[in-house]
Amino acid sequence: MKPIKYLIGFILCLAIALTTAMAPATATGVYDLPVLGQGSDTWVIDQADAISFSNENRLSGQLETLANDNGAEVRLIAVRRLDYGVTMEGLADDIFAKWYPTPKEKANQVILIVDTFTNKIALRQGEDTKSLLTDDIATSVVKETVTVPLRQGAKYNEAFLEAGDRLVAVLSGNPDPGPPQVQELNIESTFTSAEDTDDTSATIWVVVLMVLATAIPMATYFWYVGVPGR
Repeated sequence: MKPIKYLIGFILCLAIALTTAMAPATATGVYDLPVLGQGSDTWVIDQADAISFSNENRLSGQLETLANDNGAEVRLIAVRRLDYGVTMEGLADDIFAKWYPTPKEKANQVILIVDTFTNKIALRQGEDTKSLLTDDIATSVVKETVTVPLRQGAKYNEAFLEAGDRLVAVLSGNPDPGPPQVQELNIESTFTSAEDTDDTSATIWVVVLMVLATAIPMATYFWYVGVPGR
């Protein structure tokens, strides 16, 4: 029995060691991300493997064009999960402060972060972008543009593409395309009303009772008399 106990103990220790060793690699804090800055040519950081290669290239092209044409720099970030004790709001603040340490560097910056473990989202922006990307629009981007696709089945590609399109449109001075349209179920046409159900049930019962009222006496008669011709 002792060798078995030793083997079980060894396996448990190995599992704990592996779990401990792997945890920092999957969790994210500000120091686990590359340090970018104003003018950096990196526009998408996908540590969660949430965005396809083709969509990442599309987003990078859009955001680079926006920066060249209008000066506004938008960076999209996807992380797998947060380090212990780190909140999404705290991570967003830390990234914004570390990447853009001065008010001048922050002025034309926007970062959008999604944690794919909890689907929490945060957006930070500088003062010069707020004339176009108002607080109401920024809130809508987080709570509608990104959140809706995630609630519909963790559609990260769709969420980032919708967010990228909307942010680029607004920061280019174009009309806000707004959040995605949510399809509402037509409950009235999908479900039968209580009155219709009651009427249908009553009709069925009447038909059943009429059949029974005819069939039972006939069956009783033939039971006693017998089938004619026999």
